[in-house]
Amino acid sequence: MSDSIGETAEQVARATASQFNSGEFDIIRIPYINSVEQIAETVREATKHTCIICHTLVSPDLRDALLEQAQEHNIQTVDIMGPMIHAVQNITEMTPRLKPGLVHKLDQEYFKRVEAVEFAVKYDDGKNPLGLLKADIVIIGVSRTSKTPLSMYLAHKKVKVANVPLVPEAPLPQELFQVPSHRIVGLIIDTFKLNEIRSERLKTMGLAPDASYANISRINEELDYARTIMRRLECPVIDVSNKAIEETANRILEVVQKNKLANS
Repeated sequence: MSDSIGETAEQVARATASQFNSGEFDIIRIPYINSVEQIAETVREATKHTCIICHTLVSPDLRDALLEQAQEHNIQTVDIMGPMIHAVQNITEMTPRLKPGLVHKLDQEYFKRVEAVEFAVKYDDGKNPLGLLKADIVIIGVSRTSKTPLSMYLAHKKVKVANVPLVPEAPLPQELFQVPSHRIVGLIIDTFKLNEIRSERLKTMGLAPDASYANISRINEELDYARTIMRRLECPVIDVSNKAIEETANRILEVVQKNKLANS
């Protein structure tokens, strides 16, 4: 529950749920709580289930109403923002603004993020080579090395990313060779890991898992080609075989930061 969009509480809930292997959890986000009546309705619904209510309500009146009604119905609540706000207030002796949604206000940083997301969508998968020259980072790699998820993740960090698939039979755009090497990042992956990923992808599409797309020889051919292109471009290369999206993204953000320092 939140008196803003509820994104913070949901992320904490999902991170917590990931620590338990005993079953699946249903996570329901209820945003824009602004009345005691909404809280009462939510608590009544919660009594029908075995659940915990976690919240980022910053309004003291709404927090008190939730606590009172949840205790009345023996429902456990977790206040995610409250303890942090109180701790900062204690050490700074400042009064918090207690205004919902401040972190999502429509400021310049917000619009930069939106612009970066739109950029990532527009220049995904080599759609328009003109974007390569405008990008903060260009990601290259064979299919299923997480180029698109990385582009979107980095876009939410306000980084403009274009990505280009490396396919031996497909000619590369000349614009790629005009991009400075330090603004390109190549992604490689273990052959058998990629075989596993592609086989699963074929299954979800209802295709035979032994199609050439997941064939070991074909994968090795693509990876050899990718390495050749990356050597030609002299770009940094990241092995994503056993890396989460966040870990790879952090490595790329380090490249972006170095570029900024070099150009400052």
